[in-house]
Formats: sequence, structure tokens, C-alpha cells
Amino acid sequence: MPTFSYSARSRAGERVDGQIDAPDRKSALAKVESMSYLPIAVKEATSATATGKATKAKSRAKAKGTNVTTKAKTWKFQLERRGKTKMKLRETLIFARELRDLLSSGMNLGEALNSLARRETGSGSDYIMKRLKEDIVQGSALSDALAKHPESFATFFVNMIRAGEASGQLTEALDNVSSHYERMIEAREKVTMALVYPCIILLIGGLTVVFCMLFVIPRFKIIFEDLDSTLPLPTQMLISTSEIMTKYGLVVAGVFVLFIVLFKRAIKTPNGRYKLHSFLLRVPILNDLIRANAFAHFSRTLGGLLKNGVPVLTALKIVEDTVGNDVISEQIRGARDRVTDGASISRPLEESGVFPSTLTDMLKVGEQSGNVPGALEHISKRYDDELNRSVKIFTTVLEPIMMLGMAIIVGFIAISMLLAVFEMTNGLDI
Repeated sequence: MPTFSYSARSRAGERVDGQIDAPDRKSALAKVESMSYLPIAVKEATSATATGKATKAKSRAKAKGTNVTTKAKTWKFQLERRGKTKMKLRETLIFARELRDLLSSGMNLGEALNSLARRETGSGSDYIMKRLKEDIVQGSALSDALAKHPESFATFFVNMIRAGEASGQLTEALDNVSSHYERMIEAREKVTMALVYPCIILLIGGLTVVFCMLFVIPRFKIIFEDLDSTLPLPTQMLISTSEIMTKYGLVVAGVFVLFIVLFKRAIKTPNGRYKLHSFLLRVPILNDLIRANAFAHFSRTLGGLLKNGVPVLTALKIVEDTVGNDVISEQIRGARDRVTDGASISRPLEESGVFPSTLTDMLKVGEQSGNVPGALEHISKRYDDELNRSVKIFTTVLEPIMMLGMAIIVGFIAISMLLAVFEMTNGLDI
């Protein structure tokens, strides 16, 4: 029976090396996992007989392997063309939940990934699950396998898993990742839902105005011209606007589309994105919502990373890259440059001028008590509540403002038409 040498980590995170007899590599991997070890590498021990057998096996499987590789490449190419080699944020959350549940039920990592890989969902997770399973079977650590798919698994996800592997608490790390992504998706959905109703009002109002300008007002214009009467100034302005939209509507639409395209390109540049984020932080009401979301994300992410043993500087770098606002990110980068491992985090953040005193004071208390992750957890809860309050205020104020704006536009159209009608009526009485 062949002998396999293996390298693995124990539940305590210690590296373990040894040899084991097994009929094949897959069985050897299963035996290592049955000893409550997390495999890093499993290789067949070198021998002349084994080398000869391996050479013959490779020769026999060469043609078959080539066909399999070709099929895999073709499959990947087809998925890439359909944009399905990437997992969405909610799919990533579901993956973390399911993997946590499977590991908690007693499955080892290889069995859990094999179970997930057998499912066919028609999404990017199908391809990625199979790749993860292959990497784990070949002896890679889960964090290294995840790092090969940066578009699906963020740096935060990878580092949390790496810390869980090192400490032998992979299930707990997946649980923390799941909680983090649940809160992040919940925050996004709150902001999105807050904008749905105002956007519907704006869309319907805009379509109504365009319809009036293109179809209703030109008919009234013909009537006014036949009566040959002097029209009030508001009516003249309305008719002139309608004529411009009728004659040059496509040009106006083209300019509008061009403006949107140029704007999107501009905000993709570092300078443009920074200016936009700086402007948004100065908009009343909206700035409270953005700050609350950013501070909740900062404290939740930093707390989760530190709780799982990620070094302070690495954790701050991850938060800097994921906070979502370039102005706040710049201040975190400046604070990170003034922080060394084991030093105070609260003082550089306080000196930045962006972070509120409430946040830095609570963080300072956590540093003094030696429980920074716990303090950050309390801070994240506080700013989650602040985010809920900001969303309610935002929707409460935005809806009447947008309705008032649409009422003014529609009212101006109606009054302009009525003034012309009153003018014609007076002329007929005379």
C-alpha cells in the first residue's frame, strides 16, 4: 500500500507532519481529516516503484486528462462570457452560512465543499465551488483557495478565514463572516428601500411632464395661434420649452446621456470619486446617513478582524479598502500610518477630525480595559441604530421635497394653460 507524507494543522493551530498508509491520495486526505487535522499538503512518499507507477499512470491518463482540461477551459470560457465566474454579495453570504452549518454538523472541510460543489444553481457559485473543492483536495488551505477569487471573496473574508485556520476555529470565523455580511446587506437594503419610493415619484412625474410637453401643449398651441391673441408670459415660456423639446428632443436626450456617461467615467477616477464623496459628506441629512453607515462598517469590520487575531495594521488596511467613502478612507490611512502594533488606535482617529468624539471615546475605553473588539461591537450597534434613524429622517424629508418639486412643475404647466384660457375668455367677452 502506498505511503503518503502529510502536513496539517491541529485544532490549536500547530503544524503537524507525518506519514500515513492509504490506497490513494483521496483516502489519505480523508484519514488526515479524520484525525481532526486541517490538511495543508498531502503527497505520496517518493520511491522507485511509486515513481514508475506514477509515470505509467500519467501516460495512460494523458489523453483523458487533456480532454478533461479542455472541457474545463471551455466551461470556464462559457461562464466568463455569461459573467458567471463571480459570486454576488448575497451568494457569498449563503456560501459562508452553508459551509458553517456543514462544518458544525460534523463534516470535514473536504466533504463540506464536495457537498456544495454537487449543487447546480446556474450561477457563478457552481464554477467557484468546484474550483475550491479541487484546491482543497490538492492540499491548499481554504484561505489560499478563496484568495484565488478576489472578485467573489473580499480581503476581509480571506483574512477572517486565515485567522480562523491559524487558531483552529474555522467554524467561528465563518459565523463571524456571516454576521458581518448579514449586517452589511441589511444596511444596503435599508438605503435602497429608502430611495425606491422617491425614485418612483420622480420617474412618473418626469414622464408626465415629457408627455405634456410633447403631445398636450402642441395641441393647445394650435388653438392659441388660431385665436391670434397675446399670450401671458408663463404660457409663452411653456410653449417655447415645448417647441425646443419637440424639435431638439433627441439632441437634448443625447446630451443628457453623454453627461451621464462622462459623469460615470469621472467618478471612476480616484480624483473624481474623492470629489464626489467629499460633496456627499456636505449634503445636509444625506451626510448623516453616509457617516452612520461608514462608522458602523468601520467598527464592525475592525472588531471582527481583531477578534479573530488579525494584526492591527492589517485590519486597518482592510477597513481602509472597504469603508466605501474615499474621504473617510484617507483619514483611516493617515491614522494607520501613525499606528504601530500594540499602540493606541483611538488617538490617531481622534486627531483625524473625521471620526466623532463618541466613537473615539468608546474606543479609548476599550483600549484601557483591554477589550477593543468588545468596544467596537458596542460602537457598531450604536451606529447601526444611528443608521436606522438617519434612513427614517432621510425618507421623511426627501418624499415631501420631491413631491413638492413635482407639484411646482405640474402646477406651473397647469397655471400657464389656465392663464391663456382666461385671457381668451376675456377677449371673447369684450
